[in-house]
Amino acid sequence: MDATNGNGGASKYITLVSKDGFEFVVLREATLCSDYIRGMLRNNMTEARTGRCELQDINGVILEKVVEYFHYWYKYRDREDVPDMEIPVENCLELVVAADYLGMDSKPH
Repeated sequence: MDATNGNGGASKYITLVSKDGFEFVVLREATLCSDYIRGMLRNNMTEARTGRCELQDINGVILEKVVEYFHYWYKYRDREDVPDMEIPVENCLELVVAADYLGMDSKPH
């Protein structure tokens, strides 16, 4: 399957798939805060062509929170006064590991 928008350009959305098979459709631009996903969507990589990124090291519960952060980041990316994002204490360690894995510790390009 090709992830183009019908005009030959990349689709506006991509699908992220967790290791336990949960799928999340996400605005492509919102994922650009991840070096890892941005790298997958470049050039002629399979993920760039299909618009589907399988994340075999992240479970669905954590990926759901990561996707929430992608939308949060996208919504507030140009603002100075940003509200806090709710993060369940029981997920903090796994979220830090996922953020590191996805390269979300640097400033988006």
